[in-house]
Amino acid sequence: MDLFTHSLRLHADPSRVVVRPFHIPRSVNGVTPGRTERMVGEVLRMSPIEAANQLEIVLKDFEARHWQTRRVFMTRYDQIEEQLGLNGAEIGDEKRQLIGAYFCHEYSYAAAALMNPSAVPHFDQTGMPPGSQRILMSMRAVGEGHISSVAFREGIITDRNELKLAPEPPFATATDMVRVSEDEMPEGPVTVYRHRDSTLSGTVIFPITQAQSKGLEDLRIVHFQHDDGSWEWIGTYTAYNGSVIQSELMRTRDFRAFDLVPMTGPAARNKGMALFPRKVGGQYMMIGRQDGENLFLLKSDTLEHWDEGEMILRPTLPWELVQIGNCGPPIELDEGWLLLTHGVGAMRKYSIGAVLLDKDDPSKVIGRMQEPLLAAKDQDREGYVPNVVYSCGAIRHGDRIFLPYGIADSSIGFAFVRIAALIAAM
Repeated sequence: MDLFTHSLRLHADPSRVVVRPFHIPRSVNGVTPGRTERMVGEVLRMSPIEAANQLEIVLKDFEARHWQTRRVFMTRYDQIEEQLGLNGAEIGDEKRQLIGAYFCHEYSYAAAALMNPSAVPHFDQTGMPPGSQRILMSMRAVGEGHISSVAFREGIITDRNELKLAPEPPFATATDMVRVSEDEMPEGPVTVYRHRDSTLSGTVIFPITQAQSKGLEDLRIVHFQHDDGSWEWIGTYTAYNGSVIQSELMRTRDFRAFDLVPMTGPAARNKGMALFPRKVGGQYMMIGRQDGENLFLLKSDTLEHWDEGEMILRPTLPWELVQIGNCGPPIELDEGWLLLTHGVGAMRKYSIGAVLLDKDDPSKVIGRMQEPLLAAKDQDREGYVPNVVYSCGAIRHGDRIFLPYGIADSSIGFAFVRIAALIAAM
């Protein structure tokens, strides 16, 4: 197999931190002060000199580690002011910043793992020479409490199997809603926004609704073309609240605003849904694993509602006998729809394979690799969950496929493979 594995690896990095709101319970009965009221009261009772000294200690510890730290503290104070009905005009800037600091905390969003990437064409291809393409990669970042969030990384690939990633900015920032309730996490669809001064490589999407409270897992993103010719980046991911999962959509046209939309229907109760990059036969289509074992073709007239589909692939080969699943959205080729798959074999060892689906009727499997394209071995076996290789989406570049993949649920590697070799191996 004509497979080139790049030497670059991305690893978990505890030094990548963001400032997150620290939520403290308020008064339960509205009469007895809660911790929130007590803490604010303590700061308000400080003398101006004491408040200035305490703020100086906080800034000495954290200002160099975060972007516009004072503004972050002031934004957090504004939320507390609205919550408690404070009169900001009577409180000096230093006390307001200090109050905001008490209701923030530092979170290392990729301390435990960085894994399961998905790649799409970047929205800005200006200045790219022939043979080169700017890409955008999403990654599952796992931090404290095993909470998963979505991180991004921009880069460039070439037709010579070269990969160059944009440097990460010194500061990371989290997306947020225009307004977040202090009392409870919102339900249903929400829109979050990238900070106007933050690059995508420094942007993190954190769980924000009740359904997502314990993680946004395994975003499979695709560059989707609508019937009117317009383009949108649409991703499917698993929202997890600690006991229940549901599939949701991430939709954006500019990577400034991101709509996070729960899906409905029996198919949305499962993981691993991957959207085709356009309608087929007048319908939206996805590949999903509805029973935890086999692969199904799902069809819908809307992007938000998905019923059970038709089983099209079952595990039959030795390296996939436990279960199979998709490794991201199908990729359109002249020969058909290329679907990268993952299989689980003996000792729960993961491998990545590929099948070819009919272009007009994707329920028909017209080609299937008998041996894995990529399998966990040697250095790829060690990590948080050993013996795993896993991808949430590859991208076509000229005559080859660029495949970012997770290694042992801990790090990310990269590979290039010629399309002709893939087809020939089926």
